[in-house]
Amino acid sequence: MLVRATEAETLSASGVTLLADVPDTDGHLTSHRSIFRPGKEGAPPHLHREAAELFFVLSGALRVLTGEKLVELHQGDFLHVPPNTAHAFEAAGDEPAEVLFVLTQAKPRFGYYRLLEGAYRGETDWSEVARTSDLYDNHYVESPTWQNRRQ
Repeated sequence: MLVRATEAETLSASGVTLLADVPDTDGHLTSHRSIFRPGKEGAPPHLHREAAELFFVLSGALRVLTGEKLVELHQGDFLHVPPNTAHAFEAAGDEPAEVLFVLTQAKPRFGYYRLLEGAYRGETDWSEVARTSDLYDNHYVESPTWQNRRQ
């Protein structure tokens, strides 16, 4: 499968570029690229019961919660988050962070990113996003570590 940069769908409000989804990869993976403005939270604490998530930082820096640890990733850094591990992330520093994400053993997720796009634009209620946790294997969780990260 080949996805040309000029053919990839970009969701402007969320900064997500959709690359490959589960149906496109014979069930193997889903992948997208995201650009986070400085200080912008990419995702609140959540976990995937089935999928592992891989982060590869293309540029900038990303602050990541993994379990109960906070780590900062920089250009060229790679992180694997296994299933059932709480994680969250946001841009760190004064430059945008560009990150390639790959989820393996995942459910199709492009519908989730399009739903998020609607929520970012104010066209979709966030409660609708919350109702899709089983459909997209995206389960929001509480994390005191993440809540207190700036103290």
